[in-house]
Amino acid sequence: MRKISLLILIIATSTVHAQKLVSGGPLKPEQAIMDIRHYTIALDVIPETGSYSGYTEIDLLLSTGTPVLLFDLDNAFTVSKVNVNGKPKTFSHADGLLRINSDPVFPAGSQKVKIEYGGRPHVATRPPWDGGIQWSKDSLGRWWIAETCQEDGGDLFFPCKDHPSDEPNEGADMIITAPKGMVVAGPGILQKTSTKGKKSTYHWKTNYTISNYCLVFNAGSYVVEKRIYTSVNGTRIPMEYYVLDYNKPRAAYHLDLLERSTKMLEKYFGEYPWAKEKIGIAETPHLGMEHQTMNAYGNQYRYTKVGSVDFDWLMHHEFGHEWWANKVSNKDWADMWIQEGICTFGDHLFTEDFGGRQAYLARFRQTAMQTQNKLPIVQGEVVDSRQAYHPDIYGKGALFMHTLRFVLGDDVFFPALKAFATDPRYTYDNMVVTSDVLKHFNTASGKDLTPLFRLYLYTTERLGFTVKQVQGTSYTVKLDNLDMTIPVEIQTSSGKKTLQLSKKAVTVQSESMPMIDPDGFYLKRVVYE
Repeated sequence: MRKISLLILIIATSTVHAQKLVSGGPLKPEQAIMDIRHYTIALDVIPETGSYSGYTEIDLLLSTGTPVLLFDLDNAFTVSKVNVNGKPKTFSHADGLLRINSDPVFPAGSQKVKIEYGGRPHVATRPPWDGGIQWSKDSLGRWWIAETCQEDGGDLFFPCKDHPSDEPNEGADMIITAPKGMVVAGPGILQKTSTKGKKSTYHWKTNYTISNYCLVFNAGSYVVEKRIYTSVNGTRIPMEYYVLDYNKPRAAYHLDLLERSTKMLEKYFGEYPWAKEKIGIAETPHLGMEHQTMNAYGNQYRYTKVGSVDFDWLMHHEFGHEWWANKVSNKDWADMWIQEGICTFGDHLFTEDFGGRQAYLARFRQTAMQTQNKLPIVQGEVVDSRQAYHPDIYGKGALFMHTLRFVLGDDVFFPALKAFATDPRYTYDNMVVTSDVLKHFNTASGKDLTPLFRLYLYTTERLGFTVKQVQGTSYTVKLDNLDMTIPVEIQTSSGKKTLQLSKKAVTVQSESMPMIDPDGFYLKRVVYE
């Protein structure tokens, strides 16, 4: 009985801890009054003990006075000291929350918080989907370290306001100390390096707003392959690949592929978003992740052919997030389809550009077959990262953009898409929700697209068609569940034609049963009567 009770306690404790490995959700009132302006994260990384020690400084604005400053920080760490505006403060740290107390209250306005802490960060068991640290070794047995925390939150590594709605508007500094011989790759621009004894320190700085889950580093026996990339607007941007030294012979060609992807993405979404800093990738022991200006890459150079060119789907997809996730950012995880679905649509556009129209259509037909429709893409207005994340935010999200493209036509759709990705109202400091996408495309098209958005994004229904043979070669075709008129291709015995369909039946003449939407522009079900 005692063994059973102990087992239950272990399982319960593990479950409680696992439940905290999540980002977002309802915003805590104590954090709703905070506006995070800047993070400085300084850590001494000790791979031999699997531990960190250091501090985080948080610059923030309070909209009103408060007796408590509340931050998220994983229980794996022990906080040793807290100062606010240079003065020591009492604190408590439990259940993944760090409470800093003050009497009298912290006044409205700017606050500088310094938190000293250390411990053994959570180890990722299935990165990048499971967040945490990787204490890996390269093929020569040397330390190779990576961090990931998209679904789990930046509080796995540093104290923060762990909610996607608040990114540090004035950027962040990361000052990472590692064993001498290791090279640390991070976000933004490398400010300086220094070596003292058996340790080296790398200071990275970004002045751009940046999400918590992009405030990570990678470290290994890297060398740097460099070149200058000239953007679509003529900006000269450093392009850097932090590659394991023994993979250096692959690096130049790999940057050729990255340059091809960059040019293609700029064509549709506008200039590379972080042109004042760098285009960066770092080789990692996990598959990959969209870490701003230093994308993680771990696809091991497994290229496929798209048309006549080599293509690295993983690198291309994660790099596409520089526009969709890092520049155009969701205010809440509820709208995660915006970053994942539109980014995946960008993957399919690469297929069209280099493999041709038919390859693009075939890929979307395959995507439609893989759509699960178990959950709506948008499940509410306030959703945490675990609830929001499911396969259809990728494929069905991309399918929705494919459908929207067909409904609006390329002459309207593509300028509108680029306008959204380049409009200051929707980028950098200004975050978006699904209704912003709807309003933008409504305005650009002069149509009310609400029924289409609702069907695809807020339900698990497929667009329904009914085809009914009324006599001989006469058939009627109509929509079942969409209160708007849309263009639909119909294959008849005399060829393919495009008709404007609604819930009002339209008559079609054909010697054979008409085929609805043969190229697959819609996620659909067709009932023949």
